[in-house]
Amino acid sequence: MSSGILFETDGHVARVTLDRPKALNSIDPEMDQALFESWTEINTNPDIWVAVLGATGEKAFCAGANVSGGAEGDGRRMALGGGLTGVGGPMLTLRKPLVAAVQGYAIGGGFELAMCADIIVAADNAQFGIPETKVGIIGEAGIMHRAIRQLPHHIAMALILTGDRIDAAQAERYGLVNGVVPYEKLLETAMSWADRIASASPLAVQAAKDAVLSRAGWPLEVALATRYEPIEAYASSQDRHEGRAAFAEKRAAQWSGR
Repeated sequence: MSSGILFETDGHVARVTLDRPKALNSIDPEMDQALFESWTEINTNPDIWVAVLGATGEKAFCAGANVSGGAEGDGRRMALGGGLTGVGGPMLTLRKPLVAAVQGYAIGGGFELAMCADIIVAADNAQFGIPETKVGIIGEAGIMHRAIRQLPHHIAMALILTGDRIDAAQAERYGLVNGVVPYEKLLETAMSWADRIASASPLAVQAAKDAVLSRAGWPLEVALATRYEPIEAYASSQDRHEGRAAFAEKRAAQWSGR
């Protein structure tokens, strides 16, 4: 894996870790490339069923894009977050569930990267912010579009217009995160979420994520009338037959992801 990212697997769970703590885990072009490689491996490896995104160091999850070295203008930057955010280039869709473990500063592009996750666990020292207007820098507005969809309207607008931050307790109250834990319990809690997801049928989980997110912005009647290829493909999978057999035999299912 390229510089600035740690990638490892634990059973069916992949762990992706931002590893530039001295730079507040800000994302440079090499990290973007490494993240792209990570998401690609997760998408294409059938033995990976869920991913956990975390960061090294207690001070910051991610302080956004690293612009100190001119990375924004060197012509090498792909979409921020290895394509996951869709800011600055083509969006990469992660088909497997993603759990984010967030501590310290999650600001700018770091906040946006966290919002790309399906589940967010926050340490009690986490702070979320959109600093663009406060520092007078407005580029692509991906973070604003995500915030207005994931937070109550007036809370999101306050963050966008003032550049102020919200803490972990506020984020939980507004429904942005799934839970707040002491920093020492952050990774353990995120992995617990991943294990719970991995205990379900992986193909059913992926089909459900695809169906929900692909029609999230559409009217209900359109979503109900849509045929979803992953759901239809699941009907003839080994896991569907295993699930039915396990239910009938009153035993735990042994999923294969196939």
